[in-house]
Amino acid sequence: MAVDRFSLARIPRIEFGAGRLAMVPELVAGFGRRVLVVSGGASFFDGPHWPPLRQALTARGIGWEAVRVSGEPSPDLVDEHVHAHAGGAFTCVLGIGGGSALDAAKAIAGLLRPGNSVMDHLEGVGPELPYRGPATPFIAVPTTAGTGSEATKNAVLSRHGPSGFKKSFRDERLVAEYAVVDPDLLASCPPSVMAANGMDAFTQLLESYVSSKANAFTDALAWSGMAYVRDALLPWYQGHGDPARHRAAMAYAALLSGITLAQVGLGSVHGLAAPLGAFFPIPHGVACGTLLAQATRVNLRALATRAPASPALAKYAAVGRLLSGQALDDDAAHAALLQTLETWTQYLEIPRLGAFGASEADVAHIVANSRGSSMKTNPVTLTDEEIAEVVRARL
Repeated sequence: MAVDRFSLARIPRIEFGAGRLAMVPELVAGFGRRVLVVSGGASFFDGPHWPPLRQALTARGIGWEAVRVSGEPSPDLVDEHVHAHAGGAFTCVLGIGGGSALDAAKAIAGLLRPGNSVMDHLEGVGPELPYRGPATPFIAVPTTAGTGSEATKNAVLSRHGPSGFKKSFRDERLVAEYAVVDPDLLASCPPSVMAANGMDAFTQLLESYVSSKANAFTDALAWSGMAYVRDALLPWYQGHGDPARHRAAMAYAALLSGITLAQVGLGSVHGLAAPLGAFFPIPHGVACGTLLAQATRVNLRALATRAPASPALAKYAAVGRLLSGQALDDDAAHAALLQTLETWTQYLEIPRLGAFGASEADVAHIVANSRGSSMKTNPVTLTDEEIAEVVRARL
């Protein structure tokens, strides 16, 4: 079997496993003696893991300052903290939290030394100047299993409102030096977070698997991740079986989703998630989870009609067989895939877009702003009418 050429962009040194948080103080010390710790608004700093980590940092003579990030980070928030901490001589930035906290930490780490505004570099916004660096060394520690931000080179920043945006500050020098993935940190995730983040991770795995830039390397990772989501997401959400095993499976799947998306891109779900998250208070995982089944349905129909020779059709069928556990022909496997995704969406109680204020009057505005980088690697080019159909089905 031939393997086509591919390129692999930089990824972090990965430390995975229960208890790996204990490694962090020594990793921080390897960069120096002053660390900026960036986390969410309350969860980590007010939880049981911060006191021993803080004590271990202090025991090694490491000074620290803390930054709390509430909600999805904005360019203004990043600029504010870069300005406030640029003179702090930090030798490392430690991001601990969900995707939003990690994105904020990544952007701050990238700009502490250069000191300029992140608006200089956001794609599709402003002058899009080349990033000159250097970045402050960054360590990423995820506490949710969704975005895979610990493995990517992009920090997603948002400005909310009718004229808002959700764009990336993206450069390989922003990639974390270490991604420390400790499934024990997922133990406090509430069911709604498990559901939204789990659907986000699966969406990233599926979209990268059928991406127009997919390759043998990323396919292997995406396939492995989807198998783990199949076996772990619903039992973890239901509270059945071994929770530690399910946490590890979902942390692993989310990590792989970050690696694959960073290498080969995503698709129509993420193309739509960007404007939806900018114009409405829709959490990213919810946007992905609520759109996935319908976007897959529209992709399948468009591929069958306009690109019947596309390898994505066979790949979708393979995923249908993977999730159903049945030996089905391609048409039946496509139907099984759609049925599984619809069942997950309903069982996990993923809200519809209308719950956040989106309506028919907003559809054209959403569609007009959906053709960012993610849409460019969708396995088939969708028409505006097809993109609108996806949105309307989930209002």
